[in-house]
Amino acid sequence: MAASLAMILLLGLPAKRVFEKLKLPGLLGMLLLGVFIGPYGLNILQRNMLQISSDLRSIALIIILLRAGLGLNKDVLKNVGIPALKMSCIPGLIEGLFIALASVYFLDFSFAQGGMLGFIIAAVSPAVIVPFMLKLMENNIGTEKGVPALILAGASIDDVFAIIVFSAFLGLNSGTNMNIGIQLINIPISVLLGIMAGVILGFVLINIFKKYNIRDTKKVLLLLGFSILLNQLEAVLKTKLQIASLLGVMTVGFILTEKLPDIGRRLSDKLNKIWIFAEILLFVLVGAEVNVGVALKAGKIGVILIIIGLIGRSIGVIISLLHTDYNLKEKLFCVISYIPKATVQAAMGAVPLSFGVESGDVILAIAVLSILITAPLGAIGIHYSAEKLLIKK
Repeated sequence: MAASLAMILLLGLPAKRVFEKLKLPGLLGMLLLGVFIGPYGLNILQRNMLQISSDLRSIALIIILLRAGLGLNKDVLKNVGIPALKMSCIPGLIEGLFIALASVYFLDFSFAQGGMLGFIIAAVSPAVIVPFMLKLMENNIGTEKGVPALILAGASIDDVFAIIVFSAFLGLNSGTNMNIGIQLINIPISVLLGIMAGVILGFVLINIFKKYNIRDTKKVLLLLGFSILLNQLEAVLKTKLQIASLLGVMTVGFILTEKLPDIGRRLSDKLNKIWIFAEILLFVLVGAEVNVGVALKAGKIGVILIIIGLIGRSIGVIISLLHTDYNLKEKLFCVISYIPKATVQAAMGAVPLSFGVESGDVILAIAVLSILITAPLGAIGIHYSAEKLLIKK
Protein backbone atom coordinates (compact mmCIF):
# COMPACT_ATOMS: atom_id res chain seq x y z
CA MET A 1 0.00 0.00 0.00
CA ALA A 2 2.90 2.36 0.78
CA ALA A 3 4.16 2.10 -2.80
CA SER A 4 0.69 2.90 -4.19
CA LEU A 5 0.37 5.90 -1.89
CA ALA A 6 3.77 7.18 -3.01
CA MET A 7 2.77 6.74 -6.65
CA ILE A 8 -0.50 8.63 -6.15
CA LEU A 9 1.32 11.55 -4.54
CA LEU A 10 4.28 11.67 -6.92
CA LEU A 11 2.09 11.47 -10.03
CA GLY A 12 -0.91 13.38 -8.66
CA LEU A 13 0.93 16.64 -8.02
CA PRO A 14 2.39 16.97 -11.55
CA ALA A 15 -0.92 15.82 -13.11
CA LYS A 16 -2.71 18.61 -11.30
CA ARG A 17 -0.02 21.13 -12.26
CA VAL A 18 -0.05 20.18 -15.95
CA PHE A 19 -3.81 20.71 -16.21
CA GLU A 20 -3.58 24.03 -14.38
CA LYS A 21 -0.91 25.12 -16.87
CA LEU A 22 -3.36 24.21 -19.64
CA LYS A 23 -5.92 26.53 -17.94
CA LEU A 24 -8.03 23.52 -16.94
CA PRO A 25 -9.15 22.47 -13.43
CA GLY A 26 -6.38 20.52 -11.69
CA LEU A 27 -8.85 17.92 -10.44
CA LEU A 28 -9.36 16.73 -14.04
CA GLY A 29 -5.70 15.77 -14.23
CA MET A 30 -6.01 13.81 -10.99
CA LEU A 31 -9.23 12.09 -12.10
CA LEU A 32 -7.67 11.03 -15.40
CA LEU A 33 -4.54 9.84 -13.61
CA GLY A 34 -6.76 7.64 -11.41
CA VAL A 35 -8.45 6.15 -14.48
CA PHE A 36 -5.03 5.54 -16.07
CA ILE A 37 -3.30 3.81 -13.11
CA GLY A 38 -6.42 2.24 -11.59
CA PRO A 39 -7.69 -1.35 -11.87
CA TYR A 40 -9.45 -0.64 -15.17
CA GLY A 41 -6.38 1.01 -16.69
CA LEU A 42 -2.77 -0.07 -16.14
CA ASN A 43 -3.81 -1.69 -12.83
CA ILE A 44 -0.68 -0.64 -10.95
CA LEU A 45 -2.36 0.31 -7.68
CA GLN A 46 -2.03 -2.37 -5.01
CA ARG A 47 -5.13 -4.30 -3.99
CA ASN A 48 -4.99 -3.22 -0.33
CA MET A 49 -5.00 0.45 -1.41
CA LEU A 50 -8.14 -0.15 -3.45
CA GLN A 51 -9.76 -2.00 -0.56
CA ILE A 52 -9.54 1.09 1.66
CA SER A 53 -10.21 3.52 -1.19
CA SER A 54 -13.78 4.18 -0.05
CA ASP A 55 -12.66 5.08 3.48
CA LEU A 56 -9.87 7.35 2.22
CA ARG A 57 -12.28 9.14 -0.11
CA SER A 58 -14.75 9.61 2.75
CA ILE A 59 -12.05 11.14 4.97
CA ALA A 60 -10.98 13.51 2.19
CA LEU A 61 -14.60 14.55 1.63
CA ILE A 62 -15.01 15.16 5.38
CA ILE A 63 -11.94 17.45 5.35
CA ILE A 64 -13.32 19.58 2.53
CA LEU A 65 -16.80 19.76 4.14
CA LEU A 66 -15.27 20.82 7.47
CA ARG A 67 -13.47 23.60 5.60
CA ALA A 68 -16.80 24.54 4.02
CA GLY A 69 -18.55 24.68 7.39
CA LEU A 70 -15.78 26.77 8.94
CA GLY A 71 -16.17 29.24 6.05
CA LEU A 72 -19.92 29.80 6.51
CA ASN A 73 -21.58 32.45 8.64
CA LYS A 74 -25.06 32.99 10.05
CA ASP A 75 -26.02 35.97 7.87
CA VAL A 76 -25.15 34.15 4.63
CA LEU A 77 -27.12 31.06 5.68
CA LYS A 78 -30.18 33.17 6.52
CA ASN A 79 -30.13 34.59 3.00
CA VAL A 80 -29.75 31.25 1.22
CA GLY A 81 -31.81 29.04 3.55
CA ILE A 82 -35.06 28.52 1.60
CA PRO A 83 -33.47 28.51 -1.89
CA ALA A 84 -30.85 26.01 -0.63
CA LEU A 85 -33.60 23.67 0.61
CA LYS A 86 -35.29 23.88 -2.79
CA MET A 87 -31.96 23.28 -4.55
CA SER A 88 -31.40 20.19 -2.39
CA CYS A 89 -34.42 18.32 -3.73
CA ILE A 90 -36.23 19.92 -6.70
CA PRO A 91 -33.41 19.57 -9.29
CA GLY A 92 -32.67 15.99 -8.21
CA LEU A 93 -36.36 15.02 -8.22
CA ILE A 94 -36.95 16.36 -11.74
CA GLU A 95 -33.72 14.86 -13.09
CA GLY A 96 -34.43 11.46 -11.53
CA LEU A 97 -37.99 11.35 -12.91
CA PHE A 98 -36.88 12.54 -16.37
CA ILE A 99 -34.31 9.72 -16.56
CA ALA A 100 -36.75 7.16 -15.10
CA LEU A 101 -39.41 7.94 -17.70
CA ALA A 102 -36.88 8.16 -20.54
CA SER A 103 -35.37 4.79 -19.62
CA VAL A 104 -38.84 3.19 -19.71
CA TYR A 105 -39.17 4.50 -23.27
CA PHE A 106 -35.63 3.96 -24.59
CA LEU A 107 -34.53 0.85 -22.65
CA ASP A 108 -37.83 -0.91 -21.91
CA PHE A 109 -37.13 -0.65 -18.19
CA SER A 110 -39.85 -1.06 -15.60
CA PHE A 111 -40.57 2.17 -13.70
CA ALA A 112 -38.81 0.73 -10.63
CA GLN A 113 -35.66 0.02 -12.67
CA GLY A 114 -35.88 3.47 -14.25
CA GLY A 115 -36.24 5.03 -10.80
CA MET A 116 -33.09 3.28 -9.59
CA LEU A 117 -31.13 4.52 -12.58
CA GLY A 118 -32.63 8.01 -12.36
CA PHE A 119 -31.79 8.57 -8.72
CA ILE A 120 -28.29 7.11 -8.94
CA ILE A 121 -27.57 9.59 -11.73
CA ALA A 122 -29.47 12.43 -10.01
CA ALA A 123 -26.98 12.82 -7.15
CA VAL A 124 -24.66 15.79 -7.64
CA SER A 125 -21.02 15.43 -6.51
CA PRO A 126 -19.89 17.44 -3.45
CA ALA A 127 -16.37 16.10 -4.07
CA VAL A 128 -16.19 18.08 -7.31
CA ILE A 129 -18.34 21.08 -6.36
CA VAL A 130 -17.20 21.94 -2.81
CA PRO A 131 -13.51 22.71 -3.61
CA PHE A 132 -14.60 25.12 -6.34
CA MET A 133 -17.11 26.88 -4.06
CA LEU A 134 -14.52 27.25 -1.29
CA LYS A 135 -12.09 28.80 -3.73
CA LEU A 136 -14.77 31.29 -4.82
CA MET A 137 -15.50 32.15 -1.18
CA GLU A 138 -11.79 32.69 -0.47
CA ASN A 139 -11.56 35.01 -3.48
CA ASN A 140 -14.84 36.82 -2.62
CA ILE A 141 -16.42 35.84 -5.93
CA GLY A 142 -20.22 35.61 -5.76
CA THR A 143 -20.20 36.05 -1.98
CA GLU A 144 -22.20 39.28 -1.97
CA LYS A 145 -25.40 37.28 -2.55
CA GLY A 146 -24.02 34.04 -1.08
CA VAL A 147 -24.04 32.04 -4.33
CA PRO A 148 -21.21 29.64 -3.31
CA ALA A 149 -22.85 29.08 0.11
CA LEU A 150 -26.19 28.36 -1.61
CA ILE A 151 -24.58 25.69 -3.80
CA LEU A 152 -22.60 24.24 -0.87
CA ALA A 153 -25.71 23.83 1.28
CA GLY A 154 -27.89 22.48 -1.53
CA ALA A 155 -25.30 19.97 -2.77
CA SER A 156 -24.69 18.57 0.71
CA ILE A 157 -28.36 17.53 1.06
CA ASP A 158 -28.91 16.63 -2.62
CA ASP A 159 -27.04 13.33 -2.18
CA VAL A 160 -29.13 12.32 0.83
CA PHE A 161 -32.32 12.97 -1.12
CA ALA A 162 -31.16 10.94 -4.14
CA ILE A 163 -29.96 7.97 -2.07
CA ILE A 164 -33.19 7.74 -0.05
CA VAL A 165 -35.38 7.82 -3.18
CA PHE A 166 -33.07 5.29 -4.88
CA SER A 167 -33.48 2.97 -1.86
CA ALA A 168 -37.27 3.23 -2.18
CA PHE A 169 -37.15 2.19 -5.85
CA LEU A 170 -34.74 -0.65 -5.02
CA GLY A 171 -37.26 -1.90 -2.45
CA LEU A 172 -40.10 -1.66 -4.98
CA ASN A 173 -38.14 -3.65 -7.53
CA SER A 174 -37.28 -6.40 -5.05
CA GLY A 175 -40.89 -6.69 -3.94
CA THR A 176 -40.29 -5.26 -0.47
CA ASN A 177 -43.29 -3.51 1.00
CA MET A 178 -41.75 -0.05 0.96
CA ASN A 179 -43.91 3.06 0.79
CA ILE A 180 -42.28 5.84 -1.26
CA GLY A 181 -44.29 8.45 0.69
CA ILE A 182 -42.83 7.23 3.97
CA GLN A 183 -39.36 7.22 2.41
CA LEU A 184 -39.80 10.83 1.31
CA ILE A 185 -40.83 11.81 4.85
CA ASN A 186 -37.48 10.37 5.95
CA ILE A 187 -35.63 13.07 3.98
CA PRO A 188 -36.41 16.06 6.25
CA ILE A 189 -35.93 13.79 9.26
CA SER A 190 -32.51 12.80 7.93
CA VAL A 191 -31.57 16.45 7.39
CA LEU A 192 -32.73 17.48 10.88
CA LEU A 193 -30.89 14.57 12.50
CA GLY A 194 -27.72 15.47 10.62
CA ILE A 195 -27.92 19.12 11.73
CA MET A 196 -28.72 18.11 15.35
CA ALA A 197 -25.79 15.68 15.45
CA GLY A 198 -23.50 18.40 14.08
CA VAL A 199 -24.74 20.95 16.63
CA ILE A 200 -24.24 18.54 19.54
CA LEU A 201 -20.77 17.55 18.37
CA GLY A 202 -19.88 21.22 17.79
CA PHE A 203 -20.78 22.15 21.38
CA VAL A 204 -18.93 19.10 22.75
CA LEU A 205 -15.78 20.27 20.95
CA ILE A 206 -16.29 23.86 22.12
CA ASN A 207 -16.41 22.68 25.76
CA ILE A 208 -13.28 20.57 25.26
CA PHE A 209 -11.40 23.47 23.65
CA LYS A 210 -12.46 25.88 26.44
CA LYS A 211 -11.69 23.48 29.27
CA TYR A 212 -8.31 22.22 28.10
CA ASN A 213 -5.33 24.11 26.70
CA ILE A 214 -4.80 22.16 23.47
CA ARG A 215 -2.56 23.12 20.56
CA ASP A 216 -4.31 23.89 17.27
CA THR A 217 -2.80 20.82 15.58
CA LYS A 218 -4.35 18.56 18.21
CA LYS A 219 -7.64 20.47 17.95
CA VAL A 220 -7.73 19.69 14.22
CA LEU A 221 -7.08 16.01 14.92
CA LEU A 222 -9.92 15.91 17.46
CA LEU A 223 -12.23 17.73 15.05
CA LEU A 224 -11.37 15.34 12.23
CA GLY A 225 -11.64 12.23 14.43
CA PHE A 226 -15.09 13.13 15.78
CA SER A 227 -16.29 14.08 12.28
CA ILE A 228 -15.19 10.71 10.89
CA LEU A 229 -17.10 8.97 13.71
CA LEU A 230 -20.20 11.05 12.87
CA ASN A 231 -19.91 9.92 9.25
CA GLN A 232 -19.52 6.31 10.36
CA LEU A 233 -22.63 6.63 12.53
CA GLU A 234 -24.64 7.09 9.33
CA ALA A 235 -23.22 3.83 7.95
CA VAL A 236 -24.01 1.94 11.16
CA LEU A 237 -27.61 3.20 11.38
CA LYS A 238 -28.49 3.33 7.67
CA THR A 239 -30.73 0.22 7.75
CA LYS A 240 -32.80 1.71 10.59
CA LEU A 241 -32.35 5.44 10.34
CA GLN A 242 -30.93 7.83 7.73
CA ILE A 243 -28.71 10.65 9.02
CA ALA A 244 -27.38 13.36 6.71
CA SER A 245 -23.89 13.02 8.19
CA LEU A 246 -22.16 15.19 5.58
CA LEU A 247 -24.52 18.05 6.46
CA GLY A 248 -23.72 17.31 10.11
CA VAL A 249 -19.99 17.62 9.40
CA MET A 250 -20.55 21.05 7.81
CA THR A 251 -22.66 22.03 10.82
CA VAL A 252 -19.79 21.19 13.21
CA GLY A 253 -17.53 23.62 11.36
CA PHE A 254 -20.25 26.29 11.29
CA ILE A 255 -20.89 26.02 15.07
CA LEU A 256 -17.17 26.29 15.84
CA THR A 257 -16.79 29.41 13.67
CA GLU A 258 -19.88 31.04 15.19
CA LYS A 259 -18.94 30.40 18.83
CA LEU A 260 -15.13 30.48 18.64
CA PRO A 261 -14.31 32.58 15.55
CA ASP A 262 -10.56 32.89 16.24
CA ILE A 263 -10.16 29.14 16.77
CA GLY A 264 -12.37 28.45 13.75
CA ARG A 265 -10.15 30.61 11.55
CA ARG A 266 -6.97 28.90 12.77
CA LEU A 267 -8.46 25.42 12.32
CA SER A 268 -9.52 26.35 8.80
CA ASP A 269 -5.92 27.32 8.01
CA LYS A 270 -4.70 23.96 9.32
CA LEU A 271 -7.29 22.07 7.28
CA ASN A 272 -6.22 23.98 4.17
CA LYS A 273 -2.79 22.41 4.54
CA ILE A 274 -4.19 18.90 5.10
CA TRP A 275 -6.40 19.37 2.01
CA ILE A 276 -3.33 19.55 -0.23
CA PHE A 277 -2.74 15.87 0.58
CA ALA A 278 -6.41 14.85 0.83
CA GLU A 279 -7.33 16.41 -2.53
CA ILE A 280 -4.86 14.21 -4.42
CA LEU A 281 -6.12 11.07 -2.68
CA LEU A 282 -9.76 11.95 -3.27
CA PHE A 283 -9.65 12.63 -6.99
CA VAL A 284 -7.10 9.99 -7.98
CA LEU A 285 -9.07 7.33 -6.10
CA VAL A 286 -12.40 8.52 -7.54
CA GLY A 287 -10.81 8.20 -10.99
CA ALA A 288 -9.61 4.70 -10.12
CA GLU A 289 -13.25 3.65 -9.61
CA VAL A 290 -14.16 4.51 -13.21
CA ASN A 291 -14.36 1.57 -15.61
CA VAL A 292 -14.15 3.12 -19.07
CA GLY A 293 -14.91 -0.23 -20.73
CA VAL A 294 -18.19 -0.55 -18.85
CA ALA A 295 -19.07 3.07 -19.63
CA LEU A 296 -18.63 2.52 -23.35
CA LYS A 297 -21.24 -0.25 -23.25
CA ALA A 298 -23.86 2.35 -22.38
CA GLY A 299 -23.54 3.70 -25.93
CA LYS A 300 -25.61 6.48 -27.49
CA ILE A 301 -28.70 5.70 -25.42
CA GLY A 302 -26.68 6.25 -22.25
CA VAL A 303 -25.53 9.65 -23.50
CA ILE A 304 -29.10 10.60 -24.46
CA LEU A 305 -30.41 9.65 -21.00
CA ILE A 306 -27.70 11.68 -19.28
CA ILE A 307 -28.49 14.72 -21.43
CA ILE A 308 -32.22 14.35 -20.70
CA GLY A 309 -31.36 14.19 -17.00
CA LEU A 310 -29.23 17.34 -17.16
CA ILE A 311 -32.05 19.19 -18.92
CA GLY A 312 -34.38 18.13 -16.10
CA ARG A 313 -31.83 19.18 -13.46
CA SER A 314 -31.38 22.58 -15.11
CA ILE A 315 -35.15 23.13 -15.13
CA GLY A 316 -35.19 22.17 -11.44
CA VAL A 317 -32.47 24.70 -10.58
CA ILE A 318 -34.36 27.49 -12.38
CA ILE A 319 -37.59 26.56 -10.56
CA SER A 320 -35.73 26.54 -7.22
CA LEU A 321 -34.44 30.07 -7.83
CA LEU A 322 -37.75 31.63 -8.90
CA HIS A 323 -38.74 34.67 -6.79
CA THR A 324 -35.18 35.16 -5.50
CA ASP A 325 -32.98 38.21 -6.11
CA TYR A 326 -30.42 36.23 -8.12
CA ASN A 327 -29.94 37.65 -11.62
CA LEU A 328 -29.87 35.62 -14.84
CA LYS A 329 -26.07 35.19 -14.79
CA GLU A 330 -26.08 33.93 -11.20
CA LYS A 331 -28.88 31.47 -12.00
CA LEU A 332 -26.93 30.23 -15.02
CA PHE A 333 -23.88 29.70 -12.80
CA CYS A 334 -26.00 27.62 -10.39
CA VAL A 335 -27.18 25.49 -13.34
CA ILE A 336 -23.56 24.89 -14.42
CA SER A 337 -22.44 24.14 -10.86
CA TYR A 338 -25.06 21.41 -10.51
CA ILE A 339 -23.73 19.39 -13.47
CA PRO A 340 -20.88 17.26 -11.98
CA LYS A 341 -21.47 13.65 -10.93
CA ALA A 342 -18.85 11.38 -9.37
CA THR A 343 -19.14 10.38 -5.72
CA VAL A 344 -22.52 8.61 -5.47
CA GLN A 345 -22.32 7.18 -8.99
CA ALA A 346 -18.95 5.54 -8.19
CA ALA A 347 -20.24 4.21 -4.86
CA MET A 348 -23.79 3.18 -5.82
CA GLY A 349 -23.61 2.34 -9.54
CA ALA A 350 -23.03 -1.38 -8.95
CA VAL A 351 -25.63 -1.76 -6.15
CA PRO A 352 -28.55 -2.83 -8.42
CA LEU A 353 -26.30 -5.41 -10.10
CA SER A 354 -25.21 -6.78 -6.71
CA PHE A 355 -28.90 -7.13 -5.74
CA GLY A 356 -29.59 -9.15 -8.88
CA VAL A 357 -31.66 -6.41 -10.54
CA GLU A 358 -32.42 -7.19 -14.17
CA SER A 359 -30.44 -4.76 -16.37
CA GLY A 360 -28.20 -3.94 -13.40
CA ASP A 361 -25.24 -4.04 -15.79
CA VAL A 362 -26.85 -1.33 -17.95
CA ILE A 363 -27.50 0.83 -14.87
CA LEU A 364 -23.84 0.47 -13.87
CA ALA A 365 -22.63 1.36 -17.37
CA ILE A 366 -24.73 4.54 -17.52
CA ALA A 367 -23.69 5.53 -13.97
CA VAL A 368 -20.01 5.26 -14.94
CA LEU A 369 -20.64 7.11 -18.20
CA SER A 370 -22.28 9.94 -16.27
CA ILE A 371 -19.02 10.46 -14.34
CA LEU A 372 -16.95 10.54 -17.53
CA ILE A 373 -19.27 13.10 -19.15
CA THR A 374 -20.39 15.36 -16.32
CA ALA A 375 -17.35 15.58 -13.99
CA PRO A 376 -15.09 17.15 -16.66
CA LEU A 377 -17.95 19.16 -18.20
CA GLY A 378 -19.07 20.58 -14.85
CA ALA A 379 -15.54 21.24 -13.59
CA ILE A 380 -14.53 23.11 -16.76
CA GLY A 381 -17.85 24.98 -16.77
CA ILE A 382 -17.47 26.17 -13.16
CA HIS A 383 -13.80 27.03 -13.69
CA TYR A 384 -14.40 29.24 -16.72
CA SER A 385 -17.80 30.73 -15.90
CA ALA A 386 -17.34 31.84 -12.29
CA GLU A 387 -15.60 35.16 -12.92
CA LYS A 388 -17.77 35.89 -15.97
CA LEU A 389 -21.11 35.24 -14.29
CA LEU A 390 -20.53 36.19 -10.65
CA ILE A 391 -19.70 39.55 -9.05
CA LYS A 392 -16.39 39.91 -7.22
CA LYS A 393 -16.50 41.95 -4.02
